[in-house]
Amino acid sequence: MCRPRCQLVSLEDTPYYHVVSRCVRRSFLCGVDPHTGKSYEHRRSWIETLIHFLSSIFAIDIAAYAVMSNHYHIVLKLDPDQLSTLTDEDILRRWCALYHGPLIVQRMLIGDCLSDTERNQVSEFASVYRKRFGDLGWFMKCLNEPIAREANAEDDCTGHFWESRYKSQALKDERALLSCMAYVDLNPIRAQMSETPETSDYTSIKERAEPSLDLAASIASSFEASSSPKDLTRKPLLQFKTPKKPTSAVELPFEWLDYLNLVDLTGRAVDPRKRGSISKRLPSILSRLEISEAEWVIESCNFEENFRRRQHSSRRTA
Repeated sequence: MCRPRCQLVSLEDTPYYHVVSRCVRRSFLCGVDPHTGKSYEHRRSWIETLIHFLSSIFAIDIAAYAVMSNHYHIVLKLDPDQLSTLTDEDILRRWCALYHGPLIVQRMLIGDCLSDTERNQVSEFASVYRKRFGDLGWFMKCLNEPIAREANAEDDCTGHFWESRYKSQALKDERALLSCMAYVDLNPIRAQMSETPETSDYTSIKERAEPSLDLAASIASSFEASSSPKDLTRKPLLQFKTPKKPTSAVELPFEWLDYLNLVDLTGRAVDPRKRGSISKRLPSILSRLEISEAEWVIESCNFEENFRRRQHSSRRTA
């Protein structure tokens, strides 16, 4: 029997969770359907872009993700404290970037004069939305519903697109978090969709290893199309621990170079239950990416600044 979500998500135990959502129909979520030959590859960018967009609106950070042919994986961190500095107006503007919102909220945001009763009602709405922005269930709802509507419209059909419930797994310690992130980033390797992690399209490890201006531009266009509030900034992926410094509460508890080596080593191991693995003839992932530890320490310490610079550059060239 399925357990209530309130029993599966507990910030007192861990802020980290692994979620999986799978397509319910035979038709593919992404990729190419071998039965019809029809390509759904373009849907991968829908999901990848929306994951980033929603992460920036919600108090949720993305540690890892992989968009596969009929399902996707996300490793995320819930951080409701991010909402503490936001005013009620900030919250309402974020909500209206996702939905039209009640008429009274729309009136408030355009500067209409409200009565005391109406202002109290608006405050109640803001309190409800603030809780939702820290809630995993609402994040998944806002991710899956628009994808389902878009896919159904494209397929000219109705009905369920996703399985009835997404799967949620609590990652209660660093070992569970590390192994889950590696598992997610290696999904395309195990499915023989890619030869190396850094060339695995629509995964977090490729985004970290080879940041794409195309992705930055698509995320930027999503923000502009939704009339996003001015206080909203586009988040990079959850940052790894800064080398030779104590772990911060807003960082992953391990370093990027260590993670790369672990993924490379794990990917070379042959799993009899899976089809693919990284060829043992390939050089190490650090060699393939031409990474020196000294240069990478400098780059990783300035990751957020570099991310913002790439975002700014993509918006100028878009």
